[in-house]
Amino acid sequence: MLYSEIADVFGRLEATGSRLEMTSILAEFFGRLEPSELRNVIYLSQGRLHPDFYPIELGMADRLVLKAVAKAAGYPEEEAERIWQKEGDPGIVAEDLISRKRQRTLFSETLTLEAVVEGLTEIERSDGKDSQSQKMKILSRLLSNSEPEGAKYLCRIVTGRMRTGASAMTVLDALAECFADKSARPEIERAFNVTCDMGLVGETLARGGMAAVSEMKVSVGSPIKVMLAERLPSLPEVMARMDGRCAMEFKYDGMRIQAHISEGGAVLYSRRLENLTGNFPDIAEHLSSALKGKEAIIEGECVAVDPETGTLLPFQTVTHRRRKHGMDSAVRDIPVRLFMFDMLFLDGEDMTQTPYAERRRVLSESFSEDPLLTLTTMEVVESEAEAEEFFDRAIASRCEGVMAKSLSDASVYRAGSRGFLWIKYKKDYHQALTDTFDLVAVGAFYGMGKRAGKYGALLMASPDTETGRFCTVCKLGTGFDDAFLDALPEMLEPYRTESCPKSVEARMVPDVWFEPGLVLEVAGAEISVSPIHTAAWGWVKDDAGIGIRFPRYTGRLRDDKGPDAATSVQEIFGMYEMQGSDRA
Repeated sequence: MLYSEIADVFGRLEATGSRLEMTSILAEFFGRLEPSELRNVIYLSQGRLHPDFYPIELGMADRLVLKAVAKAAGYPEEEAERIWQKEGDPGIVAEDLISRKRQRTLFSETLTLEAVVEGLTEIERSDGKDSQSQKMKILSRLLSNSEPEGAKYLCRIVTGRMRTGASAMTVLDALAECFADKSARPEIERAFNVTCDMGLVGETLARGGMAAVSEMKVSVGSPIKVMLAERLPSLPEVMARMDGRCAMEFKYDGMRIQAHISEGGAVLYSRRLENLTGNFPDIAEHLSSALKGKEAIIEGECVAVDPETGTLLPFQTVTHRRRKHGMDSAVRDIPVRLFMFDMLFLDGEDMTQTPYAERRRVLSESFSEDPLLTLTTMEVVESEAEAEEFFDRAIASRCEGVMAKSLSDASVYRAGSRGFLWIKYKKDYHQALTDTFDLVAVGAFYGMGKRAGKYGALLMASPDTETGRFCTVCKLGTGFDDAFLDALPEMLEPYRTESCPKSVEARMVPDVWFEPGLVLEVAGAEISVSPIHTAAWGWVKDDAGIGIRFPRYTGRLRDDKGPDAATSVQEIFGMYEMQGSDRA
């Protein structure tokens, strides 16, 4: 397969804003590929060489890429820098300069998909004191043999800014259209949710059809998309939804962790599939020694505790364990405890299709006593009074609230899904607005007065789970301290783009656009109908969406969540309905 054919498809994807058209383009192209080629193309379409949980990324800096472009095209670095300063995209620089080179020269080798994957793998594996020089030379070689359009996407892949607009959901739609039909889409998505490996799912489907996809199971080493809970505004409504009886657990204010334990040790993953083993080496070690079986996948909440009193500390404290240096002192100064709440796999048995009560029983029997590991506090409650008493105890223990979990035979673990098998109820729900929101920054407005020269406000968005697009919900300008505002440009720079991203739907136009990436926790006064925000557009009124009024940053940076895991449009609309009145 020639790489130029793949680049042409990427260009066609970038040229359209229609998800249906993107799906058709990909479906037609997928049908022309060998299964192994399909796997690599799927990864490349997402700007990667591997699934999202793979621990190594290409991660070349813009200026190193510009050096490679200049070398490949035979132009001074100053010319590459000039175009970059204007366009802000190394890919456009490469397309421009390689196009000029092609007008001067005729000879170049034919670049294949295999050669691209091999070259990018070399870049990924380059290490040591000369690694930057090695990466630059390898990329320059690839660019020299690439067509201009292909050069653009090579640069975007190595800098982590692919931006064709084809989301994971679009790829799933295309796989269903190419190899099966729409009715197969949920089963293909299930396979993705239990493996988090779109390339593997695509290759499996191409080789063995839907029968092979249906056989894809949970396995140690491949993270599982987490199951999510719904919200209800009161404990009586929670109990009614659970038919008057449920398991109720403390909801801890920590970091959700999925641990994959084998004879080789334990690997810890965050909700966004980031490998956190190095941040919690003590937890990993204790999980390995305390497991009575050979291998398991469990979920838990990692919470910081006061080293003197053992009191649970807030989420912000445990995030200090995420720093890359001084981990020995961090382990000593910030002790943590893992509150385990689910067993997803044990010694060859996929337990995700097992009812919750049995998963909990197996979890309780699978670990020996350990000071760093414990089960979440859980009781079976059978009345509103018992639920209220349990909730009060959770708040007194410095927890966020409670999780109610179904005890029915249907209470399987629904990877990647949200539903009323789990319902969360937090102390915030006593207030006017039910819960905080995890929102994604997609734009920034320059500040005025004291904030002159900085970003003064952010345009925040929410993912629509039906369309895969990010829809705006508020303009956020309060809750920021000076240190956060000073750090904000550097945090957002990797996502900066010159125009509205294809994945974003916005009517409000900021001074600077960003690809969805940075997730912040936001509180607000209420949710109302909005003529300027695009979330739930047309759901309440034909010419309006919904927005969050008086939003405020809580100070909680959700770097444990990817943008797709932010509070969805569907969730926010559910909260709007929970307010109990039509706010216009």
